[in-house]
Amino acid sequence: MNCEVDDFRALRAALEKMCAALERDAVPENAVFDCKLVASELLCNALRYGGGRAAFAAEKRDGEVIIRVRSANSFRPPEHVDCSAVDAEQGRGLFLVDALTVSRTYSEEDGICVIVRIC
Repeated sequence: MNCEVDDFRALRAALEKMCAALERDAVPENAVFDCKLVASELLCNALRYGGGRAAFAAEKRDGEVIIRVRSANSFRPPEHVDCSAVDAEQGRGLFLVDALTVSRTYSEEDGICVIVRIC
C-alpha cells in the first residue's frame, strides 16, 4: 500500500486504509495497532517538520510489516532517543517508534525516508 498525505485529515484516512489492508493480509490485531501508532507518529513528524507533505508505504514481507515514511525534509533522525519528561508536551514519538519496532533505519535519498520493521 502506498499513499501521500498533506494534512491530518488525509493522514487519518490513509492510516485506516493501511490498517484494513494489513488485516486482509492476516496481520495479527496487536501488530496492526502497533503499525498504526508507529505510522501515525512518523507521519505526524513528517507533516510538522518535513514541509507539510509525506509519503508512506506499508507491506507485509516474511512475517514482518515494513513501513516507509518519506518527507522532503533533510532532517536526519537521531539513532537513539530517550523518553521526554512526564510533564513534557512532546518528544515521545521516536521513543514510542523504537519501543514498538524491531528496527528503525533511514535513507537520505530524495529527502529522508524512515524505515521500520514490526513483527
